[in-house]
Amino acid sequence: MKKLFYPAIFEKDGTGYSIFFPNIPGCNSEGDTLEEAYEMARDALGLMYTTYKEDLHKSFPTPCDPTEIQLEGGQTLVLVEFDSLEYRRKYESRAVKKTLTIPSWLNDMASSANVNFSNVLQEALKQQLHLK
Repeated sequence: MKKLFYPAIFEKDGTGYSIFFPNIPGCNSEGDTLEEAYEMARDALGLMYTTYKEDLHKSFPTPCDPTEIQLEGGQTLVLVEFDSLEYRRKYESRAVKKTLTIPSWLNDMASSANVNFSNVLQEALKQQLHLK
């Protein structure tokens, strides 16, 4: 998935900023500073993305057109960058069991050398997918 930019509405209040995403119901957050609010907005997007994919089994909403958003007094429109692959790499540590087949002689040599098969497979997949 390419990076997407979701319009968020930041509203300054007495103690910091409140944030909500107009086209993603329930996706809200807050932060004490503008920097913290932006990071919290990215986290809120990630959590909502996970909820849509894993719990609701729905497609995640595409970003709405920022030019169609009507702001009220004290509100600021901020585009929040979201990269689902980056988010999953950072927060998803769930392991998935895979069954594979290799020649017995290769298995014997690797076992004798105390090779960590999972680590080798992960590193090879990252290299093959150009993730390094």
